[in-house]
Amino acid sequence: MVDEVLTHLEPERGGWYLDGTTGGGGHAAAILERGELATVVGLDRDPDAINAARERLEGYEGRMRLREADFRDAPEILPTLKIEELQGALLDLGVSSYQLDKTARGFSFRPGTPLLMRMGGTTGGRRPAADFLNTAPLEELGRVFREYGEERRWRALAREVARRRVEHPFESSDDFVAVIRTILGPTVRAGDKARLFQAVRIEVNRELEALDVALPRIRDLLADQGRLVVIAYHSLEDRIVKRAFRDWSRSCVCPPELPVCLCRGKPLGKTLTGRPVRPSEEEVGRNPRARSAKLRAWERRGDVPSVAAS
Repeated sequence: MVDEVLTHLEPERGGWYLDGTTGGGGHAAAILERGELATVVGLDRDPDAINAARERLEGYEGRMRLREADFRDAPEILPTLKIEELQGALLDLGVSSYQLDKTARGFSFRPGTPLLMRMGGTTGGRRPAADFLNTAPLEELGRVFREYGEERRWRALAREVARRRVEHPFESSDDFVAVIRTILGPTVRAGDKARLFQAVRIEVNRELEALDVALPRIRDLLADQGRLVVIAYHSLEDRIVKRAFRDWSRSCVCPPELPVCLCRGKPLGKTLTGRPVRPSEEEVGRNPRARSAKLRAWERRGDVPSVAAS
């Protein structure tokens, strides 16, 4: 959704832009190409992604800063680069095509894929997916399949994982796919397998927690009329973004039972997308992985000072 991102970020205005999920550098390159006066700081916790982005963006060395870091750490990273405020920020959530396509990264359900799924690389970061499936209590397994996988048969799935790991610890995608087929049927759809693998990935990387923490931190780095654009691929991610943008755009967020307003009493900005922007049919045809994408945009407004300026 490059065109949609550029429409809402407006990099032609110039200034600093944060690409908090740089991946291979595609969005960063588009921002730099559209905005001749724009400079981008790219963050990604995957060292492979940073190396790929550095190679792709070598022609923009004077206008590009890359750091191996989680996007929630932007408030700590930006001061080290002498960046006082952002004109725009982008979070393209989820897993990149590079990570999905590289078997050694362990994100896909293709046969023989190791159960890793760590955003930070093959060795760093949190416990791999195999460890989660092999050691998580039954209640935790069920919660992940129910909340993150939105699976109706979450109890049976959790019980089957717990039963099988006693006989044979989970090691590869084949092991988890066998459990899914046992519970959902031998002709289970690829979309159902993707949904449940995604649920495990979200848990392994604590993706929803990271998003909850990062959104207000990045918001407070925006200049007046600075914009935050988020692309989500999961309903739970999109719900977090929708709720945050809605609350920031309200003048009052006090509980309804309070007789008088005790909160900030004014909006922090305004939501630019009434409904989420979806990819065009043409883009989905070119890239089927974009079909679940939802883009939302928000703009900081008014006399509320940014953290950097206060």
